[in-house]
Amino acid sequence: MHFVTCSPARHADAILAILNDAIVTSTALYDYHPRSPDSMEGWFAAKAAGRFPVIGLEDADGTLLGFASYGSFRAFPAYKYTVEHSIYVHRDHRGRGLGRRLLERLIDAARAQGVHALVGVIDTANAGSIALHTALGFAHAGTLRESGFKFGRWLDVGFYQLLLETPAQPVDG
Repeated sequence: MHFVTCSPARHADAILAILNDAIVTSTALYDYHPRSPDSMEGWFAAKAAGRFPVIGLEDADGTLLGFASYGSFRAFPAYKYTVEHSIYVHRDHRGRGLGRRLLERLIDAARAQGVHALVGVIDTANAGSIALHTALGFAHAGTLRESGFKFGRWLDVGFYQLLLETPAQPVDG
């Protein structure tokens, strides 16, 4: 296995398949309907515009096993050092430590870009993701109860935060 920087031409279809599987089978994404192939153009464009990494993990044959990325936390300037991240592993490759490898690489990328806070927004029923985040030093920063509704039930979402030592000299504006 090896890390790659995901590109639209090479990885859009695989990322879309992983996301759509999460949408229809889990509460990892609070979407109701699978995304269209056209949506990936805007998704990758937003990542490029924000200089946000899209890190993939491929097997020896070049098959995408999972990916991780981050984006803006909120659309206000003072949040410029905070990002919300996502990690998705293909259903056939879960439970093998790939999520941990992706999150570790994403934390490294955040440090390199001068990010100060990574925020994971996790459905509170997702014990695996919560365990992964806490194992890597993320602290529970709050829960929004019954903030989502999917599969006929109310969903609670937990916020998990990791504070980094970066940037060395943060500035206003």
